[in-house]
Amino acid sequence: MASITELANQFFVACETGKGWEGCKAYCKPDASFAAQAEPLKDVRTLQQYTDWMKGLLKILPDGRYELRSFATDAERRSVCAYGVFYGTHRGEGGPVPPTGKSTRTDYVYVMEFDGDKIRHMTKIWHSGLAMKELGWA
Repeated sequence: MASITELANQFFVACETGKGWEGCKAYCKPDASFAAQAEPLKDVRTLQQYTDWMKGLLKILPDGRYELRSFATDAERRSVCAYGVFYGTHRGEGGPVPPTGKSTRTDYVYVMEFDGDKIRHMTKIWHSGLAMKELGWA
């Protein structure tokens, strides 16, 4: 059986490359929850909704990509933290305004909590307000 570190990494890559729920659900409980104190995600409550949100975001920011900066496992608490930097330029249709051509470089952290070998909950820590301003959305 793969370790939670390996599973979290596989989930992270699938999520961050826009695979949506179809590409991420193998790593998650079917009812996995999601939380973030970020305005664009205020109504997102499940990991399914979040992974599909990321898939949609990569259509709006077609050059969207991430740089993984840190990845750590807390075996005692059965959680994995991933710190990344997301880069993207609003060139695709969709989003709150027509394409702005503006870019963002935004830091974020995922905290993935496991139940057995599946993610049961994920929290995203992200200062969305700065990213929204950089993209010309706020």
